[in-house]
Amino acid sequence: MEAYKKEFIEFMVESDVLKFGEFTLKSGRKSPFFMNAGAYVTGTQLRRLGEYYAKAIHDAYDLDFDVLFGPAYKGIPLAVATAMAISELYGKDIRYCSNRKEEKDHGDTGILLGSSLKDGDRVVIIEDVTTSGKSIEETFPILRAQADVQIVGLMVSLNRMERGRATEKSALNEIRETYGFEARAIVTMEEVTEYLYNRPYKGKVYIDDTVKAALDAYYAQYGAKD
Repeated sequence: MEAYKKEFIEFMVESDVLKFGEFTLKSGRKSPFFMNAGAYVTGTQLRRLGEYYAKAIHDAYDLDFDVLFGPAYKGIPLAVATAMAISELYGKDIRYCSNRKEEKDHGDTGILLGSSLKDGDRVVIIEDVTTSGKSIEETFPILRAQADVQIVGLMVSLNRMERGRATEKSALNEIRETYGFEARAIVTMEEVTEYLYNRPYKGKVYIDDTVKAALDAYYAQYGAKD
């Protein structure tokens, strides 16, 4: 596993973004873990988060794109922080863009924040986590309505590796098959489990035998069959 992935896993638990316990998801599923990217609240955290996204995007797409699109609302700071990190780490200026939940009809009008989109733009979508693919279902038509853009791919922070909305495949694989573009994650839940299982980090074991058994049971019921 790449060094930045190990650092990112530690960063998630250290920032209290990735938690283990008993959680009820929007889908109604009872999950032994939960990820909340809204817990990244400091400048230092956002700077580091942008760097991890930048490294993963560089690995996946080689910076061969023009615009980072972060769907409102959580995608907005992700796109901004990552665009800054790409500039600092790789010396390339990528434009950032996001959407408003409601179209603005005065001043800076329209549905977009940040850069406008133009025909031929190559776009990478950036999100925190994709469980069902519903957000892409909403984002895809927004992008297509603005210009004839090419969507290079999607980058999320964590691949939960559970079944998507319509099939037994993961949400990221459903997105690949439905929309025809790549969908990647900084880390997968399999990598998280492998790295943290019975490994102390700053004096705490986040995945002990009890948590590991709960994760195994969850994936036996809801795990994707890709």
